[in-house]
Amino acid sequence: MLSQPRGTSTASHSSALAWSVSPWHLCVVGTLALWLSGSLFLDFLVVPSLYWTGMMSQSEFATVGYALFGNFNRFELLCGAIVLSGFLWKQQLPRVQREAVLRNIPLALTTVAIALTFTYILAPQMSAMGLNLQDGSESLIPTAMNQFHLLYWGLEIVKLGCLGLLLQRSFRLTQ
Repeated sequence: MLSQPRGTSTASHSSALAWSVSPWHLCVVGTLALWLSGSLFLDFLVVPSLYWTGMMSQSEFATVGYALFGNFNRFELLCGAIVLSGFLWKQQLPRVQREAVLRNIPLALTTVAIALTFTYILAPQMSAMGLNLQDGSESLIPTAMNQFHLLYWGLEIVKLGCLGLLLQRSFRLTQ
């Protein structure tokens, strides 16, 4: 992870700037930052905007929502794969640094599991319910849809917490 530039001594370069960061670490930190900011953007700007403009009451919303969230969920899977690969690659580090990295792997696995749940379980189920609502059969579906929304937001809060913690720990590893 951190390596001292060749031909330099520790005494002459005591500042953090004297250390170089591996490309994998930069990739992991950049991906975590992009994933976290994208999730926050979608959750706290796009979704409320769709709600406030009345888009969620339109008959086409199920199709639009599935396309929007389907694409973002696949983006999350890609980010999760990059982050998990980066942490698994870091197991090749010296023992002291490796121990700090190993604590991040369960969090990275949690974020990937949540992204898989969003992509292959929640999004298809919620989309199917939304399409049923378009047909006018609203009798029992709103209760189930509310339960799926609660599950989604619960998992989203866990995911955001894991991403924030992973990002904080990754920054700490560079110091």
